[in-house]
Amino acid sequence: MSANRAADGRQFRAYLNAREDRDILRFIMCGSVDDGKSTLIGRLLYESRLVFQDQLAKVEADSKRHGTQGDNLDLALLVDGLQAEREQGITIDVAYRMFSTDRRKFIVADAPGHEQYTRNMATGASTADLAVVLIDARKGVLPQTCRHTTILSLLGVRRVIVAVNKMDLVDWSRDVFDGIVAAYGQFAQRLDVTGVTCFPVSALTGDNVTRPSTAMDWYGGPTLLQALESAEVATGRESAPFRMPVQWVNRPSADFRGFAGTVASGLIRRGDPVMLCPSQKTSTVKRILGPDGDLDGARAGQAVTLTLADEVDVSRGDIVASAADPPSLSDQFACHIVWMHDNPLLPERPYLLKIGTRLAGAQITAIKHKLNVSTLEHTAARTLALNDIAYCNIGLDRRIAFDPYRELRETGGFILIDRYTYETVGAGMIEFGLWRGDNLTLHQLAIDKPARAAQKNQRACVLWLTGLSGAGKSATANAVERRLHAMGRHSYTLDGDNLRHGLTRDLGFTDADRVENVRRIAEVAKLFVDAGMIVLVSVISPFRDERSMAREMMDEGEFIEIFVDCPIEVCEQRDPKGLYRKARAGQIKNFTGIDSAYEPPENPEIVLKTGERSVEEVADQVVDYLRSRNAHGAGERSEVR
Repeated sequence: MSANRAADGRQFRAYLNAREDRDILRFIMCGSVDDGKSTLIGRLLYESRLVFQDQLAKVEADSKRHGTQGDNLDLALLVDGLQAEREQGITIDVAYRMFSTDRRKFIVADAPGHEQYTRNMATGASTADLAVVLIDARKGVLPQTCRHTTILSLLGVRRVIVAVNKMDLVDWSRDVFDGIVAAYGQFAQRLDVTGVTCFPVSALTGDNVTRPSTAMDWYGGPTLLQALESAEVATGRESAPFRMPVQWVNRPSADFRGFAGTVASGLIRRGDPVMLCPSQKTSTVKRILGPDGDLDGARAGQAVTLTLADEVDVSRGDIVASAADPPSLSDQFACHIVWMHDNPLLPERPYLLKIGTRLAGAQITAIKHKLNVSTLEHTAARTLALNDIAYCNIGLDRRIAFDPYRELRETGGFILIDRYTYETVGAGMIEFGLWRGDNLTLHQLAIDKPARAAQKNQRACVLWLTGLSGAGKSATANAVERRLHAMGRHSYTLDGDNLRHGLTRDLGFTDADRVENVRRIAEVAKLFVDAGMIVLVSVISPFRDERSMAREMMDEGEFIEIFVDCPIEVCEQRDPKGLYRKARAGQIKNFTGIDSAYEPPENPEIVLKTGERSVEEVADQVVDYLRSRNAHGAGERSEVR
């Protein structure tokens, strides 16, 4: 008896091991709203017998409250987990589910169908090996179907299964199915999407999902599940060159220094030569440590710690790469961007870019064209709105290591982050580096900024006056410069209105134009500071991001933000140019404080209450600040003495 039990135990363990060794297919289920994605996934879960009794009981109860199938079980509720989704009958977030068959394990992402939540769909597609695109047989190929297919192409998902759903509602018509297949095929041919296969299904009845349909005798192909079971799992990451972004420098003692991260691609073994990027220093792998100790090697997907034979400087965000096939380096790229935020993308606005574990400052330097996802037409654009897709140039504040996205997602894909809220606002795919930045070098001048400032016996700085129109910026700047001139200081005023007659005459007053306006003025102010001057900038500069950008252009202590704080009611009473009256009458659009936002400084060096004090008083306040600043800066030349 004990021998039989032992044999049974061995068989059971062999069964478990066999199931454990099955490969995993990650796929995304996407399409337009109400195409039946959640129902189809629910059908796969239900018929794979992976629904627990308590889950089934809850779905039965929820079906009566929120279901769409009367007294029948609404399988979509197995996936639509958010309360808002159940009440509205739509998918909002990306829902991940796992199921398995005897042949394979699956991780499926149920993507939102509404255009409003396309950004969530892009998130789910970024890790998918394959996509199932659902099309409602009654509606055919819709703009959102095209949008999702375009994003799949940009994100490198090349294999697509088209499931024409709700065939029961078109009397199982072959003509309807063939028409949809032809229309989708014509669109997919214009994208880099290959290996498209099409299936007629009914998620509601289960026809051709996990079992062949008796209602469509004209179709003799496999079921959807059979196609998923036989789909080739991508192995490209292991055949690609070795890359491991450094997540953590592990130094528990003076005797150990390791670099921890997850292998993004390729294979690594002890003794392999590696290059550290972006420094481009080389070494060899001394040890590879996994959770259970030393390893002979590691492959894509494994989390390991590497030690190197040489003492080299490596930091979080660096990439350990194959020395024989290292990544490229650049600080400028051509890329595709999917914009994911309600606030528009504005060229030259500073953002943060995260690629792997590396964080860098970034600006979109040019929007080359926007992509019409329905027609694939290229259109001109100055900004990007929510869910827009565009081909852009992007510049960073440092060189980073990268691979083109089409070659390796992990080192070619990035996200854009708002610098203030830290929200993810966009996702991008690098096409190639722009090498013109590497071909330009700064010419070293014999006379530098300290020498120019010393000649003038002063410390260069920017007095950046920001505030609403009519707050008193220009009047204050004039009064301060008169005092500086009387004291023998070398100064110049950059007035926003004056500059619009020359330097910025081509710009309007849209948000994008305002960003570029401030960028140009900040660049000129930087030149004045380099000349050793005290430069006063009088410009509304309504956005914190751009004022922060101007500050970061200068050296520490050179940028002095002055908030000319005057209530809008007082500004309107003054209205020296009649602008508020015109704006209220609708004759001027995008007027700051009326129909365009002003973001007051959060931590300015100086606040001037120009609604309560005279111009002469606030000018004295600025000069007193400069004097006080000098008194506390021993050993430094003063702006004012």
